[in-house]
Amino acid sequence: MTVRAAIRQLWLPALVFVILLLSTAGSTSFYFPPLTTVLHTLWDQLAGGGLLDDLWFSLRNIVLGLALATVVGVAAGLVIGEVRTLRLALGPLLDFARATPTVGFVPVIILTLGIGSGPKVFLIFLGSLWPILLNTIAGVGQINPAVHETARGYRVPWHLQLRRVVLPGALPQIFAGIRVALSIAVVLMVVSEIYGSPIGLGNFILQSGSSFHVAETWAGTLLIGVLGYGLSVLLLLCEHALLGWYHQRAPRARRPRSAVTAASPEPADENSNGVVV
Repeated sequence: MTVRAAIRQLWLPALVFVILLLSTAGSTSFYFPPLTTVLHTLWDQLAGGGLLDDLWFSLRNIVLGLALATVVGVAAGLVIGEVRTLRLALGPLLDFARATPTVGFVPVIILTLGIGSGPKVFLIFLGSLWPILLNTIAGVGQINPAVHETARGYRVPWHLQLRRVVLPGALPQIFAGIRVALSIAVVLMVVSEIYGSPIGLGNFILQSGSSFHVAETWAGTLLIGVLGYGLSVLLLLCEHALLGWYHQRAPRARRPRSAVTAASPEPADENSNGVVV
């Protein structure tokens, strides 16, 4: 990411930070302490208050749950997207699963699986699976049929078509699903740790709020926002690294336009995977 791109990403959060810093300076409200007090509390809790262990616990659950959902969702989505009969048969079931709120499974999962790290990872996996799966299926469906016909014409094996043709063509849509799943994963992480966990950022916020430690509560909330934003930026960097052909298309070749060429339509723009856009 270039300096200009970094400035485009960070100028608004920096502006909001400055506004909050100035507007809360000297605040005497019990519920809205100064931002400097919140930042000082956050540093103290990270340095020696045990918040670092809570952060690591929550971060590990998000990464494991989201990684598992990505592997399963992409693999299943490629197969379902390629097999029309399977796609039509599973359509109603996928729509039902997508419409069912994952938060409603929290009491059942805690009751059956306990309050350890495993239930949190499973809950994040369950909630993050559907946007990745559905976006993968949609990405496969948007691939130009000419690409499939070319692969079949050269008798490319089916498993090689999935890995070399279908997966690269569906990657932009897959990353869109992962970005949606990331926001869901952060919400489910907080909810699962609030209702059934002795550790984690959600539990830290719950305990701080129950004890009327307002600065600690705001510090935990701020840390969750920073965690989600940091993971989002990291995902964006990975997307640009893997999809450079998608985000940076080659410019059209410049040719002198004669009377004949000026009347003729310009050639269609193509990206590197051969899909006409």
